Amino acid sequence: MENKRGFVYVLTNPSFKEDWVKIGKSKRLPEVLGKELYNTAVPLPYEIYATLETTKYHEAEKLIHRSIDRISDLRINKNREFFNIAPDKAYEILVDISLLLDDAIVKLFGDNVEVSNTIAGRKAGEIFDFYSRGLKDGDEVEFIEDHNFKAIVAGTRTVLFEGEIWYLSPLTREIFTRLNKVNSSGAYQGPAYFSYKGKRLVDIPKKN
Repeated sequence: MENKRGFVYVLTNPSFKEDWVKIGKSKRLPEVLGKELYNTAVPLPYEIYATLETTKYHEAEKLIHRSIDRISDLRINKNREFFNIAPDKAYEILVDISLLLDDAIVKLFGDNVEVSNTIAGRKAGEIFDFYSRGLKDGDEVEFIEDHNFKAIVAGTRTVLFEGEIWYLSPLTREIFTRLNKVNSSGAYQGPAYFSYKGKRLVDIPKKN
């Protein structure tokens, strides 16, 4: 009998506190799931922040929950799937877990843009990294909407900003927060908002 694919999802809700998410699983399309979860328990609909699609979605969800519970007390209610964790951190956990699977596809839904990261097998996109595009540690990148915000490449996917190490997506959210321009989900495709030598990072081709 063929294994059915399913989803581990990260959901946000505009009525939640800033760093609350719901991490669960479903065999249904996440778009349908988001609508099904909208009921009288919450005043506003859920928004899909990220998904991990795999045949091992049951095991992946358990592993994520256990990993969070083992090292923290971030679960808001021990009997439910709500966690006091920033959405971008939950997304990073999905990416880490996906590396252990041979059929995983991770999707980030940010700023009304769906970004697909096929971890193995099929190619639907790739996780952004600086090195593959010719950038190196010490190179300076600028925030497109306000060039006063600059960061220094400090790893294959990280930058140094104001003395701290950041991934681009949470840094984008931090800057938009300072500019009072955060969207309802707080989800952003970070590399789309930074440039290097006048060119958006997502438009820089990968080096052979």
